[in-house]
Amino acid sequence: MTKACSLPTSARLRARTRRNPALAAAAAAAAVGAVVTASAGASGAAAAAAAAAAATTVAGTTHARSAVVPLVVYSAQGYDKAETQAFQKQFHIPVQLDDNSTGPLLTQIEASKNNPKWGLLWVDGATAFAGLDVQHLLLRGFEPKVAWNSLGRQAVPKDESYVPTGVTLAGAMAYDSAKVSNPPTTWSQLLSSAWKGQVGTNDPSQSGPTYPFVAGMMNYLHGVPQGERFFSELKANGLLVNPTNGPTLAALGSGQINIALVQSSAAIGAALSDKSLKVRYLNPVTILPSAIGIDAKAPKQEQVEAEKFASYVLSAAGQKVMQSGDPTGDSLYYPVLDGVTPLKALPSLAGVSTQNIDPYVWGPKENMVNSWFDQNIVQ
Repeated sequence: MTKACSLPTSARLRARTRRNPALAAAAAAAAVGAVVTASAGASGAAAAAAAAAAATTVAGTTHARSAVVPLVVYSAQGYDKAETQAFQKQFHIPVQLDDNSTGPLLTQIEASKNNPKWGLLWVDGATAFAGLDVQHLLLRGFEPKVAWNSLGRQAVPKDESYVPTGVTLAGAMAYDSAKVSNPPTTWSQLLSSAWKGQVGTNDPSQSGPTYPFVAGMMNYLHGVPQGERFFSELKANGLLVNPTNGPTLAALGSGQINIALVQSSAAIGAALSDKSLKVRYLNPVTILPSAIGIDAKAPKQEQVEAEKFASYVLSAAGQKVMQSGDPTGDSLYYPVLDGVTPLKALPSLAGVSTQNIDPYVWGPKENMVNSWFDQNIVQ
């Protein structure tokens, strides 16, 4: 995305033609003639199409191809490769995808915030976006014109600094029903000696869905100190911490633990392939929106492309890719749009006790809470 020091000849000509309609018409006609002459050996239809494209480009009525720059997408979504490929095929906009866990992606953004290398961020957890927004790192004032359902309306920020794309649940409880006949029914029961050494979860500094789970527990328990006490007692009871959903569920599958506290989509996906695994939601479980944020410092053209990408994700075609790109993982989300039906494996939210946490309260606390968790729970 190197910027030229001066306008190329074609750009100077477009600038002049915008100010002089007569010159625009003459330039367009000249371009048509040049292309027709150069295309004498081609078919009439092909030559005509090439001439029309040249004329409109020179006249300044379309600049899409000449103005396109690579859209750099930072994402932790399981369907991101399928989505970016579909978008690129549809709009012929080159996409550079950096797929990683949320924690490392946020670290990259923080390290380069004075000279950002990204154009669009797509991860789980509105807290991450609120944390970026309060630093003025997100483009504000853009939301696609779509029909939000109630989940979507709740997730849209007032300043329109990020775009919700789906909802999962933070802190779902997956357990091995072959070994656990009477699973815990409350959060406090996890602290009982009956579950000593049997519970695992993720590191919130690595796993995007885990910080909202930790923050959700602190919100439920009415404060950071109360939440720290809960996780400290959970550690004293033998809590196993892995970096992300995958290793935690692998520990559950291998019998190292019998209960995993992970993102709902990961838990449901694991249960689809292992029938002995069951999923339960303790009261309350935290609503976890996935979202797209656009770099406020990106070049204007890349911001335009990022807006187009966000709109595509929420289109019928984009939702189809989201629901098929990772069918045993992140595709197991609750839609935020009217007219989009969740995949059949998802239970109804009607019987689930949920809570929303304020991302602008908990987002700015993320680094502090994650540092405490790593120093006191992971170590």
